[in-house]
Amino acid sequence: MAALKELTDVRNIGIMAHIDAGKTTTTERILFYTGRSYKLGEVHDGTAVMDWMEQEQERGITITSAATTCYWKGKKINIIDTPGHVDFTIEVERSLRVLDGAIAVFCAVGGVEPQSETVWRQADKYHIPRIAFVNKMDRNGANFERCISMIAKRLGANPLPIQLPVGKEAEFEGIIDLIEEKMLVFDEQSLGQEILEREIPGSYKEKFTAARMMLLEKLADFDEGIMEKYLDDTSVSAPEIYSALRKATISLKIVPVLCGSAFKNKGVQPLLDSVVNFLPSPIDVKDIEGQGPKGEIISRRSDPSEKLAGLVFKLMSDTFVENLAFVRIYSGRISVGDKVYNPVKQKQEKISKLMKLHANKREEVSEITAGDIGAIVGLKFSTTGDTLCEKGDHIVLESMDFPEPVIGVAIEPRSKADEKKLAETLAKIALEDPSFTVSVDADSGQTIISGMGELHLEIIIDRLLNDFKVSANVGKPQVAYKETIEASYRAEAKFDQMTGAKGQYGHVVIDVMPLERGAGIVFENAVDKELIPEQFLGSIKKGIVDTLDSGPLIGYPVTDIKITLVGGSYHEDESSELAFGVAAAMAIRRATAEAGAKLLEPIMDLEISTPEEYIGDAIADINTKRGKIVGVTAEGNLQIVRAHVPLAELFGYSTSLRSATQGRANFTMQFLQYDVVPAARAEVIVKKIRGI
Repeated sequence: MAALKELTDVRNIGIMAHIDAGKTTTTERILFYTGRSYKLGEVHDGTAVMDWMEQEQERGITITSAATTCYWKGKKINIIDTPGHVDFTIEVERSLRVLDGAIAVFCAVGGVEPQSETVWRQADKYHIPRIAFVNKMDRNGANFERCISMIAKRLGANPLPIQLPVGKEAEFEGIIDLIEEKMLVFDEQSLGQEILEREIPGSYKEKFTAARMMLLEKLADFDEGIMEKYLDDTSVSAPEIYSALRKATISLKIVPVLCGSAFKNKGVQPLLDSVVNFLPSPIDVKDIEGQGPKGEIISRRSDPSEKLAGLVFKLMSDTFVENLAFVRIYSGRISVGDKVYNPVKQKQEKISKLMKLHANKREEVSEITAGDIGAIVGLKFSTTGDTLCEKGDHIVLESMDFPEPVIGVAIEPRSKADEKKLAETLAKIALEDPSFTVSVDADSGQTIISGMGELHLEIIIDRLLNDFKVSANVGKPQVAYKETIEASYRAEAKFDQMTGAKGQYGHVVIDVMPLERGAGIVFENAVDKELIPEQFLGSIKKGIVDTLDSGPLIGYPVTDIKITLVGGSYHEDESSELAFGVAAAMAIRRATAEAGAKLLEPIMDLEISTPEEYIGDAIADINTKRGKIVGVTAEGNLQIVRAHVPLAELFGYSTSLRSATQGRANFTMQFLQYDVVPAARAEVIVKKIRGI
């Protein structure tokens, strides 16, 4: 029981937000107040502990999620600081997959911004309880109430303020704690370490009473004890509120909202108190579930005495040690010297070294137990999303979905000597980052690296040239197009060949039909096993799927297509898996060529915030880029324009928007979907790529 008692004192949390909302600054303050670091690091100075990569320090943004551990009021908090830029959304996805709770940081001026929505949806997907921190209350234009209404409207959440700001913008003084019924002021001389308790100012009494009544009213919906006291008009104690709020937060019914200014050292300690008070420990969350050897569901409790179940959620190349594999242990324990089993790769791994991490600093440990996050050095076979369990056991935890790259550039070594080093380094980076892919163009023989956006590729190329010291030439960014079909078609193919003494025979008839955007590839078998035995179906499907990697138009992958196997025949002696695979490849090639191939391009969801006087110029600029305006809303003195624009038109967009608005507008974009390229435009692209 002692081990389980210790687990109640653990919090695995992430800090997530839109770029520039102040995630890393908030994390830096948390490390300072918990005694994990002894001086305040600043993002704008390039001294933030969690932004340790050179590329992060130069740009003042978070690129890779960094992990650390700190202690607050006897509780151990494992923190992952995630990136806010949409190009690094994979980092957020894999961090959220292994966390139990999260702090969502919002800028008091910008409120809910596009990437805040993206990370919020990711947290919804993994059912992660969160608390919201409205940061930058000292900035011009800060508006706590507007931020709360945006959280409710845009995110469909149930925000519940548990604090009120006293003053705003330059007048921001401190906060009123609605639960403890007092005002907190953070002493500037001691960098906010000394917190002074004051009476609630008279001018705030009315506002405080209304906010506290709303707090109790909302909690009464989730807690019968509070409901009774609320209806009887009896006072409710702080411990009762904490208990009800914790239950409602963990069951995802409520999001407690706090406020402050991390940069000005105001409000961070109450945020830490809320992490401890309201976010779940590993034993408060649902038991982890995985699949057994026969596909049956197995669940494991978060308990060191249970059998081992751990998930590798990130790989990182390191210049000092072999590959580091970040792992979350859900049940059991993993110790140095153990032999563990990877049921996904069906391989055994030896645990030679274990680490706890603090940004890029490491500390060797002898074991990592249930509920904890750490790193394993030198795993040979395991990659992101793989499960580790005990030797002789078999449980596969749910893996992660990785987004497909939308932009690519050609890259080549500067000399023959760099060829091997470039290939090895690209393979290493692709292993680390599943949203980055490396492929070779079949026609030109060029190596193409693809990622989630221009910044994503820029960072990878920067790391290649500077960190890994590989000399390479890089081409201009290219859009990752796809192909689809516009009509249904039936195709038949027979592979009948004599090879040596034994013949090869395979015969298939397939129907292809177009599907709606985003449907992917669907394969269906409608043939009786008398016509084609089941043993050949795997190779037929493989022959089809492999061939769809290169479409008939200009060799881009084919998607949004349904293939139905409707006929065929086999020969008892001469049919083989190879023959059926070849016949299927021939049939699908014929079908896609005859069914009217179409080109698809990635469409981005663009959000521009611009002063009112430039809205006409911003919209006119979008119209020249084949963009479609989907909404214009006013927020304060800014106009927010949302549009869907093809990625091909957005290279260098920051420059054209700056010129259209005299540098006063900002934009963010994220991938929306693939859509058909207009015929005239598609013809130009096809001719250009074919070199006609």
